[in-house]
Amino acid sequence: MNELLWLAFALVNFILIVVVYKFFGKTGLIAWIAMGTVLANIQVTKTIEIFTLTATLGNIMYGSLFLITDTLNEKYGLQEAKKAVYIGFTSLIAMVIIMNMVLWFTPHADDFAHGALQTIFGLMPRIAIGSLTAYLISQILDVYLFQKIKEKFSSDKTLYVRNIGSTMVSQFIDTLIFVPIAFIGIHDTKILISIFITTYLVKLIVAMLDTPFVYLMKRITPLAK
Repeated sequence: MNELLWLAFALVNFILIVVVYKFFGKTGLIAWIAMGTVLANIQVTKTIEIFTLTATLGNIMYGSLFLITDTLNEKYGLQEAKKAVYIGFTSLIAMVIIMNMVLWFTPHADDFAHGALQTIFGLMPRIAIGSLTAYLISQILDVYLFQKIKEKFSSDKTLYVRNIGSTMVSQFIDTLIFVPIAFIGIHDTKILISIFITTYLVKLIVAMLDTPFVYLMKRITPLAK
């Protein structure tokens, strides 16, 4: 059941990105980067079993960020893609600061949400350190690799080469940085290895699934400039 839901979840994310781009153009993609960075780091606190392996849930949302930076890179250039990366980075820092300040407030006797918020956002500083480090390094690496590959494979027919090629390398670095920082001491070694392998494989699958949407978005003329 999780496998089918995961596939549907990926398609819904990609379709929503296309819709956002059609109506709001480049601004919509940058807004998604800000939102997606925050949501991915909330979703990653949920662990699921998929294809008999242990995985975290934030991989699809996080993978959608690479779809967006590749699209921005392809259509608007390196500087716009880098700007989006920095906006996502800043959004995550702001979320961590704000939500941890929220936890400092003493809840009312009738409050029902504090415990749930504590469970999610109490882990967030550690997850955020791993995510911020991995995100900035891997995303900057991705946009530069995309440009380098584009110099050799610049035609529309080879768009998939620069999309998947840049993502394969950058997502490996991202996973290598994020998983140990975020989960050592929380999960045992066996689960950590499973999360690492599954996370990277899932990101590769997401990169392959999003490739048709990169082609689609390249051909779309947004309604908003």
